[in-house]
Amino acid sequence: MRAKNLKLIARTENDLKIVSAHLQDSIANVSDIANLTKNKMFLLQLNRFMWEDIEKGVFRKNKRIRTILKFENVLKVNAKNINQSKKDIFLDFLTIETNLMPDNNYEMKIVFAGDSIIKVISEVIEVTLDDQGEPWDTKNMPKHKVI
Repeated sequence: MRAKNLKLIARTENDLKIVSAHLQDSIANVSDIANLTKNKMFLLQLNRFMWEDIEKGVFRKNKRIRTILKFENVLKVNAKNINQSKKDIFLDFLTIETNLMPDNNYEMKIVFAGDSIIKVISEVIEVTLDDQGEPWDTKNMPKHKVI
């Protein structure tokens, strides 16, 4: 059975929570991050764990798929605890936090394990998650400790 590639568009804070949930346990390589200042766009390629199949109870191997996370109408991007000169470093995605700022722009924090954060300031929430290509099998299913 061929998996259908996921494409989600977020235009509200609630939409962005859904995108964030689908990205849980994704892995990004520092070399796959691009801030296209002239285009007012921020791009991040991730290897997304396909949780939707687990949730549906579909019996098949654990899978990952490449996905592109695109932010549009971007005014500014900052990074914390990410060494951009080390292109072979991997980041473990945790969540996206959103905050409406006093100037009516949105602050969206892409939070990774190890207190690594990419902060995207944008005029509006316009974020797309778009799976690319075919999924592949992965041996490990992410596990979380319950506190």
